[in-house]
Amino acid sequence: MAALLALLSRGAPGLRVARLPFAAAAPPLRRPSAPPGPPRPLSFSAAELVRAAPGPLRPYLRLMRLHQPAGTWLLYLPCTWSVGLAAEPGCLPDWHMLSLLGIGAVLMRGAGCTINDVWDRGYDKKVARTASRPLAAGDISIFQAFIFLGGQLSLALCVLLSLNYYSIVLGTASLPLVITYPLMKRITYWPQLVLGLTFNWGALLGWSAIRGSCEWSVCLPLYLAGVMWTLVYDTIYAHQDKRDDIIIGVKSTALQFKEDTKQWLSGFSLAMLLSLCIAGMNCNQTFPYYSAVAAVGAHLAHQIYTLDIDKPEDCWKKFASNRTVGVLLFVGIVFGNLWKGKDLKNVEEPLENR
Repeated sequence: MAALLALLSRGAPGLRVARLPFAAAAPPLRRPSAPPGPPRPLSFSAAELVRAAPGPLRPYLRLMRLHQPAGTWLLYLPCTWSVGLAAEPGCLPDWHMLSLLGIGAVLMRGAGCTINDVWDRGYDKKVARTASRPLAAGDISIFQAFIFLGGQLSLALCVLLSLNYYSIVLGTASLPLVITYPLMKRITYWPQLVLGLTFNWGALLGWSAIRGSCEWSVCLPLYLAGVMWTLVYDTIYAHQDKRDDIIIGVKSTALQFKEDTKQWLSGFSLAMLLSLCIAGMNCNQTFPYYSAVAAVGAHLAHQIYTLDIDKPEDCWKKFASNRTVGVLLFVGIVFGNLWKGKDLKNVEEPLENR
């Protein structure tokens, strides 16, 4: 018996061991697959829409910063303030004009970003935050960028030509600022001031588009308020890149103010609030307007008090929150103007009863 077992274990010649039929058919063992995750929720954010765009189109949308709409809002909101203040007492703002200026803001912000990236493509390659921009990364060529810029400016011109002659001349006058702003960071520690002069041109244009010319007693304080506001939010923005800016030799108010930034921002905020009050008084604004100005002041105070200039993510968060500042003021202007209509009605009724 022992000899037979030994023979079987060695495999005697000519002796075949029968295999069970189910052994050959047994499938290889597989690890159980992970259960499918929840479906990705639909998102209609600007960044998702740009990401979903066709590949050849995507670099151009990124070049005009459609995936980062905060800057477009900051360009557009001064236009809405001006259009709102120019409305007749008791009336809502001209929504057709708001729409036109909104389209113009998207196009001109895109054109400004294109010009900026053409000037700064050498610097952008050296900064981690900007190295992926289409021109710096080589996704599109300089020639393609200029063709795209021409298209944006042509469409913006169509919007401008739909306004009155005064506004056409006024809008055209902003082009030197749009073109030269990106160079200012090479020349002065105050490029944010030049950006403020550029970005808030809509505070003049909105009023003239409605009234046919500027009422300077209202438009100039409103414009100054916008410039001071830009100095606040863009100084905060500049603190994101201050280490890279020192290395590559770029100037900014963040580098100028350093640890005194909060004191400077507080001064700019006070100047903004004072200018808004002057603009409101010169166009007979009412309680809702001044309530909104107070809310703007509280928002700015919170921004400055809680700002950590050494944390880029906090600087971005504070910068982006300025859209709320602009919307608060616009809502105050709208309700303040409706309140003016109520006050006029209360004055007219006693006169009619005499």
